[in-house]
Amino acid sequence: MASELMSAIRQIERERGIEAEVLIEALEKALESAYKKNYGNTFETNVVLDRETGDIRVLRIKTVVEEVFDDEIEISLADAQEYGEVEIGDELQFEEYMDPHSFGRIAAQTAKQVIMQKIREAEREKLYDIYDNKLKDIIAGVIRRVEKDTVYLDLGNTEAVMSQREQVPSEHYSVGSRLKVYVTEVKKTNRGPRIYVSRTHPDLVKRLFELEVPEIQNGVVEIRAIAREAGSRTKIAVFSNDANVDASGACIGHKGIRVTAVVDELRGEKIDIIEWSQNQAAFISNSLSPADVIRVDIFEPDDDSEEDMKARVTVPDNQLSLAIGKSGQNARLAARLTGWKIDIIAESELRNIIEGELMHVADDKSGDEQASNPLDQLFMDNSPSEDADIIEDETGEDALDEEGQAIEENDTEGADED
Repeated sequence: MASELMSAIRQIERERGIEAEVLIEALEKALESAYKKNYGNTFETNVVLDRETGDIRVLRIKTVVEEVFDDEIEISLADAQEYGEVEIGDELQFEEYMDPHSFGRIAAQTAKQVIMQKIREAEREKLYDIYDNKLKDIIAGVIRRVEKDTVYLDLGNTEAVMSQREQVPSEHYSVGSRLKVYVTEVKKTNRGPRIYVSRTHPDLVKRLFELEVPEIQNGVVEIRAIAREAGSRTKIAVFSNDANVDASGACIGHKGIRVTAVVDELRGEKIDIIEWSQNQAAFISNSLSPADVIRVDIFEPDDDSEEDMKARVTVPDNQLSLAIGKSGQNARLAARLTGWKIDIIAESELRNIIEGELMHVADDKSGDEQASNPLDQLFMDNSPSEDADIIEDETGEDALDEEGQAIEENDTEGADED
């Protein structure tokens, strides 16, 4: 019987994925409960199952006392000293005979209930550990049912819950459809782990790119920032740690195969892949893709100021609506992506602003000749390019004549005196 018992434990271990030690401990507790149910609950016992042979031993616990009042739970000091050196208050264990076949129906039922309870607890704990390790990661499931705007997904060994706020409004969830979802939270409950998932979380897009782009998996390409309006559009800023690897090209893939796989999983959501740059002006300019940017003016707040970092971006007149986007979406996502408050204006509006500012300067320098158009110079000074040329001030060292040749300064008064 002992060998059959251990064989059964090993079989449950294989089928349920529960460690044998957990099952043995459960069985010991079950037999202990059954023994007390059958023989009385007036004394303490320990049931020990031999891990090798499967033999079962019952150990009755007795306390060493000066004078015995209940020989079921007590032993005198004189009798206890026959087993070794002991003191009053020590506990001794004495082996008792136990025949599980002699247990009554109630005792046997109690043992069964304890074993099943321990098995269920072990399974719940194992499931919790599995999905706790998948927190902030992607899992796949099949929609089992939709109740009161809540979607329940079958994960194979348990189910996940997707509340209405985690659902993309433009997506239709039908029973039997397979979805990839992002795990936002895992809770312990009496019925097992409660897994909450999302289709709207920005990191869902990030994880999908990690699955499709090997360069992201091995760390060559990094996703530095992400901004998303689920179901409509997402912008991600990528950066390459290897000068020989194009970050955007790696994410797009040959003929767009990689980004297309992500778009298909997101059911047509548009994705803009932006080059991240340490140069904030260049990063802001890139973030407004697909619009072209002429100029970026950055207004950083003082150290003790609580104001947001602000940037004014100038675009061609015919691309103002493209830069702002439908309902302001492009500008809104660019602001989230960069962390800057972005004000977008047309080129003609900027020229009007500069002309107004220069009117006061023109009054003070009414007799001075301008070597070049100050508007054009101002536009060149704030180019968003990272490798912008250095433009000298209009009062710089080199002056040019009308033909573009340097004019040498001569001391005419000195020449007349000679």
